[in-house]
Amino acid sequence: MIKRFVIALLLLVLVCGGIVGFNLYRNQAIQEFFANMPVQPVAVSTVTVEPAQWTPEIEAIGTVSATNGVDLTVEAAGTVSEIAFDANEEVEEDALLVQLDDAMQRADLASAQAQARLDEANLQRALELQRRQVGAEVNVESARAAAEASQAAVARAQAAIDQKQINAPFTGIMGIPRVQLGQYITPGTVVATLQSLDVMRVDFTVPEQELPNLKIGQAVRLGLTGDELPFEGTIRGIDPKIDPVSRLVNVRAEVTKPEGRLTPGQFVEVRVILPDEDGVLAVPQTAVVASLYGDHVYVVVPADEQDADASAASDAQAAGEGGEDAGGQGSQQDAPSLVVKQVFVETGRRSGEQVEIRKGISAGDRIVTAGQNRLNNGTPVNVSEDDTDISGESAQASGQ
Repeated sequence: MIKRFVIALLLLVLVCGGIVGFNLYRNQAIQEFFANMPVQPVAVSTVTVEPAQWTPEIEAIGTVSATNGVDLTVEAAGTVSEIAFDANEEVEEDALLVQLDDAMQRADLASAQAQARLDEANLQRALELQRRQVGAEVNVESARAAAEASQAAVARAQAAIDQKQINAPFTGIMGIPRVQLGQYITPGTVVATLQSLDVMRVDFTVPEQELPNLKIGQAVRLGLTGDELPFEGTIRGIDPKIDPVSRLVNVRAEVTKPEGRLTPGQFVEVRVILPDEDGVLAVPQTAVVASLYGDHVYVVVPADEQDADASAASDAQAAGEGGEDAGGQGSQQDAPSLVVKQVFVETGRRSGEQVEIRKGISAGDRIVTAGQNRLNNGTPVNVSEDDTDISGESAQASGQ
């Protein structure tokens, strides 16, 4: 009985030992397989960095307004008797836009004109009697005062009539009428808006640090988005006072003939053009990878350059062991020709798709612009055919 128990125990130990040994062997074989498995190169796109011309800019957000633009209001109360314009109609200067009922004022004008004619006749009669030396001087003065008062009354009546109508103060485009025929309106009621769209102005603010870089006549570019700035203008005004609360300075630019593509009240992206700078290193923003440890780029280098330090350490270790690995020669033959090196950089100004690199890279470096999500330090790569040289591109910056 004891002999059978011992035999069964031995068999159990052998089976368990075999299973454990097989698992250890399998895990070691898997580790060796993945350790010796060749790493497939990653396809990437690159650019070759060369010093380029950089055009610094000051970025801002502006509000568009018309150089001549007003909301038309009435000066006197009355009932609207005529609306002489349509929405979006171009009107000339002094054109009649809105007429209020002025029947009473015209009657007052006719009465004042009749009295003025009578007083003028009395003045001429008094002057004639004085010339004949049969009229007193006091009669002439009284007649002259009455005539002048009558002329003033005529002017007053005419002014009352003028207040009953609204004329265009300048040539421009009319807005939507805000009154209707027969409506009774009071002084200050807005009738419509009139905007001259030939010359537009853009008001924006810049930080006080940028004030020394601004001057009258400086070129600016404008657009509805930062990617497209089709409009060109010039600075026409710079506020001599800095807002003590926001620390910003107000600037005004003018754009001539925007062809109706800019509307008063619209927000636009503004770029103030500063003098060009030469010898600036810039790369596409897609080439810069942000991380918790800082911004970095991947530089494509030959594999022997990347592994120079590692090879020196490996040689020292191999010499201490007194031999060489027979499989080392085979791996050297299959080693990739290009790998990437992670380089931390200091970025500067940005504009559009370009970013300035102040430290970290030098002219002639090949920078990866696409495929960084599959890269690590030392990853072998294949450079795609669309490798680009950005040495001739003119970079632009915000100046910030």
